[in-house]
Amino acid sequence: MEFAVIETGGKQYTVSKGDIITIEKIIGTHKEGDAIAFDKVLLVDDGKNTSIGTPYIAKAKVSGTITEIGRLPTVLVVKYRQKNRSGWKRNGHRQPFFRVKIDSLK
Repeated sequence: MEFAVIETGGKQYTVSKGDIITIEKIIGTHKEGDAIAFDKVLLVDDGKNTSIGTPYIAKAKVSGTITEIGRLPTVLVVKYRQKNRSGWKRNGHRQPFFRVKIDSLK
């Protein structure tokens, strides 16, 4: 089974053809259905040969299609200082995400 390890958003993902991965927001304007290419490929394995980059493989490319753009559920952040009159603060945050379907590994 052919797979690759890509880097995007400061994180690494193991992908193969047909996978659907959830990644962090990519800088730029994108919409659902857009094609996207990942050129930071760290490792490619085709079942017989394995290529490892230093740090990236020069001509390797992983392409995919954006299937969904959204935001994750709210994460609550609470700051509390005991014995202090400022009390506590509560903030919420919703992290944006992209769902990408991997089309091909080259």
